[in-house]
Amino acid sequence: MESSGDEASDARPGKRRDLLLLGCPEVPVQTSIALYLAFRLREMGDEVVVAGTGAALKLTKFADPMSHYIDKTMNIDRCIASISEGKIDFDLCFAFAHSDAGIAYAGTMSYISKAELFVLIFGRGAEELAETVEFDCRKLVAKAVHDPMPLKKLIDEVIEWGV
Repeated sequence: MESSGDEASDARPGKRRDLLLLGCPEVPVQTSIALYLAFRLREMGDEVVVAGTGAALKLTKFADPMSHYIDKTMNIDRCIASISEGKIDFDLCFAFAHSDAGIAYAGTMSYISKAELFVLIFGRGAEELAETVEFDCRKLVAKAVHDPMPLKKLIDEVIEWGV
């Protein structure tokens, strides 16, 4: 179910509302890791919203057609506009970054949202890209392109901390 991004939070009381922020799905691990993370967060009772580019949303919807893992999806630009206008916000934000654009989206979230921010930095140049982060967040960095296991291990550690 895609929402316009203009509604107020409809999360159930006492439940965290989490945002997965997906950029261009150029690196193969992004979709599988996003669905795995959504699974882990839903397992904890959280509501999971995915905001992304058109291609990223199509891939996640195709991989989760019955919405077992993802509660809602929304266009990334509409989501950012709604947060900056104070219409919605989240408790946790997991921003996926494999390029400068992903870091820019994450930086925007650190400025406009009250969510605790985690930036999943992956791809061939993950370490170098991580060095460009100049805002407050928890970085999860792995040189993952095709193999999702390095990112899975980092996510599992974060979930064990109780996020």
